[in-house]
This record gives sequence, structure tokens and C-alpha cells, in this order.
Amino acid sequence: MDRLTSMAVFVKAVDLGSFAAAATALDLSGPMVGKHVRFLEERLGVRLINRTTRRQSLTDFGRAYYERCRVVLAEADAADALAADQLSEPRGRLRVTMPVHFGRRCVTPILLELAQQYPALELDLSLNDRIVDLAEDGYDLAIRTGTLEDKAGVIARRIARQRMVVCASPSYLKAHGRPLRTGDLSSHHAIVYRRSGPVPPWLFPRNGQPPVEVTPLHRLRLDDLDAIADVATAGMGLAWLPYWLVRGRIQAGALVELLPDEPGFLYDAFAVWLPTPHLPVKVRLAVNALAAALPQFTT
Repeated sequence: MDRLTSMAVFVKAVDLGSFAAAATALDLSGPMVGKHVRFLEERLGVRLINRTTRRQSLTDFGRAYYERCRVVLAEADAADALAADQLSEPRGRLRVTMPVHFGRRCVTPILLELAQQYPALELDLSLNDRIVDLAEDGYDLAIRTGTLEDKAGVIARRIARQRMVVCASPSYLKAHGRPLRTGDLSSHHAIVYRRSGPVPPWLFPRNGQPPVEVTPLHRLRLDDLDAIADVATAGMGLAWLPYWLVRGRIQAGALVELLPDEPGFLYDAFAVWLPTPHLPVKVRLAVNALAAALPQFTT
């Protein structure tokens, strides 16, 4: 007899409480259910179930063996499903939450291309800067940037890095001069990002050391990156922004990238999902697509 099949019959008999119920559920004869259980007992040399004409009950060993059989069968099902996924297309709804600007400019185009490639895939996208609970809010995938504050209970894969740049308009530089080093930033005014709490510092990497933190003088604080780029373009001060956000303005001459001798700080972007014995093909393909294409959007 096949050991895995006998384990499945044994588990079904325990779950349903009798050989007869297991036989009906599995479309087997009652004696065949008993034969599978006896095969396991003879192979192990230990009794699994105490049987009388009126009732059956697990032995102590049988109870422990039942729990291990459930794990083995679940892993076997997951392995079969993984093989099936290799031959199937993603289908059904994929729920993804992501930061507003990074999501709209960088992530959404890639997911839309994936949806065009696979007509059975549905997208349910939320562009929101708040950190959601994947299990509580029912999301398959989250895109998060920066440092992951809490990795407990989730799987994370880095899918891109965002290069940060200091920039300003030509009119601002004409009026106030051009900073050449991080030390020059203290004599300039800046437009800074703040959503809540203290203003986060601008970061400049140093080989083998923690990044240098600079909090420039500022009287303009905004909680929207696009708005910061707009204000910087209007000549109101320096801005520290992701390069992908200001690339077009820099190429058009509306903004100038500064501090060319300073390496840009790299903010990580992660795909985050809940642990599962079998990652759905729609999630796996989405993560792989983002990891392959996002670097083109963020550099």
C-alpha cells in the first residue's frame, strides 16, 4: 500500500470518528479503511486506534502520529499546488496596498502590465501612506519603503532602492548660491517633508559608517512629496526627494540636482506578505515582476 494514501485514510477516520464515515467520504469500503489503518500499525509496530464493536479511540501514540500525519499531508498538498501553479496562470483578485506617490508612479504601471498579460487576474489597489495590517485588512501584498519597523509575522523581499537627491530651481541658485558639500546646507533654506512627529533628517551615506544626518533650516513643511517638488520648482528652497519623482523636472531644467560629489542615500522598497505554506501564483508573479522592473523606475 501507499503510505501517504494510508495516512490520508487514517486522518479522515480520526476526523470523522469512524471507519464507516471515512469509507463513505472517501468512496471506499469499510474493510478497506481498516486495511489502510492496519498497514500503518504493522509498519510502525504500534497500535494507533483502540477498536471495539461500538467505538474507537486513539492511543496516546496514535494521537501524536495523527498530528504529524496532518502536517505531512498539508505539506504534500502544498507541493502539489506549487507544481500546478507552474503550469497555470494567475487568476482572481490581487489586493495590494502601497504608498501614494511611489505606488502611482512606479508600482502601478508594472502591475497594470501584469494584468494586461494575464486577463484572469483582477487588481484591487490601495494607494495610501498608512501602514496597514495585512491579515486584518485582507491584503495579499504590501509595498513599503524605508526601514521596516516590524518584520515579525511577515515575509519581506527588497524589490528596489530609491536614490535620494538634493535639488533646487535655477532661480533659487541664482539668488542664494549653490551648495557644494553637505556642510554648505546649513546656510540655505529648505522645504522639508513631515507627516507627523519631528522632521526627518536628510541622510548622506558614508562608507562603513552610519549616514550623516542633516536637518537644514526650514520654514516650509509639507506632507506631500509632489507638493514639495512644486514648491522647490517655484524657487522657495532646497528639497531632498527621490530621484524618480524629480527626474523629469531635472531633465527639463526646472530643477537642478545638487551635491554631485555626495553619493545619494538609498531608501529600500520592500514587497511584504504574510507567511503561507504555499504562496499563491498571483502574489509570486507580482513580486517577481516588481523586482525585475522597479529598478528601471527608481534609478
